[in-house]
Amino acid sequence: MLGRPLLHLVPNGTKIHFMRGRFIGLITSAVLSIASIILFFHPGLTLGLDFRGGIVVEAQTQGPADFTKIRQELTQAHISAAGLQQFGANNSVLIRLDAPKENNAEATQTLITDVKQAILAAHDGTKIVRADAVGASVSSELFRNGLLALGLSLLMIMFYIWFRFEWEFAVSAIITLVLDLTKAIGFLVITRFEFDLVMVAALLTILGYSTNDKVVVYDRVRENLRKYHSMPIRELIDMSINETLSRTLATSATVFLAALPLALFGGASLSGFAWVMLFGIVVGTSSSIFIAAPLLLFMEEGSLRRRAKKTQ
Repeated sequence: MLGRPLLHLVPNGTKIHFMRGRFIGLITSAVLSIASIILFFHPGLTLGLDFRGGIVVEAQTQGPADFTKIRQELTQAHISAAGLQQFGANNSVLIRLDAPKENNAEATQTLITDVKQAILAAHDGTKIVRADAVGASVSSELFRNGLLALGLSLLMIMFYIWFRFEWEFAVSAIITLVLDLTKAIGFLVITRFEFDLVMVAALLTILGYSTNDKVVVYDRVRENLRKYHSMPIRELIDMSINETLSRTLATSATVFLAALPLALFGGASLSGFAWVMLFGIVVGTSSSIFIAAPLLLFMEEGSLRRRAKKTQ
């Protein structure tokens, strides 16, 4: 015989009237998404190396990094356009450079070598962790492919939910996912995390996680539509959310706690990805309750019930 769980995030028999706050939830979401779209155009995303093109050198000094000395050495080497950044520990240095004007492999390698020598001149015994370079033509192609991947993922999700449920579920889910995506982009603009292929992967992961969250709620709504023919759709959606609330919060908390160490200790390569994931988990979970469900409520109630009866 299985024992009872030690922790209940939500007590059994919870009856929270989520639909009472549907207008507040939808208006708040719309305002945040509109603000995110405005931020997308101004000041805009901080494009990373993959989409902007250029050179990134990551180094670790033996002691605390002296950024003034490193900048002086770079200036003496005629590398005046260097951008210095500390991340994680005080001995971690990230140097970003624009691609050389010649834009060929030889000129790029020469510039990387000059940067390495300047860092070693400032701090003897410095370890070069990585040195990456991306050309302008390649970066523009990667940017187009990244946007295409996001668009195709939304299209595939719509077809999946449409096939599994009905068109009302698909439309409400896609609207909610677009709102989630715009908020994530707004978060990227505010935090100034670099938007690169890693961030595209983070956004795709958020879309997948948020979709799964909504499918769980939609499954229960469809099941209850078949069981309770005379129950008002507003009460039925509230009941469905309450019945799945414990699972939703438990799953979200598990993923959140798994991503939190990466955000705190992942370094420059993983921390941005993890912070966007954490933001997406919060937004995706809340939107399943306060956005996707109210949108479903606003769909034609009679159509939902007729379709549910036919599938019995």
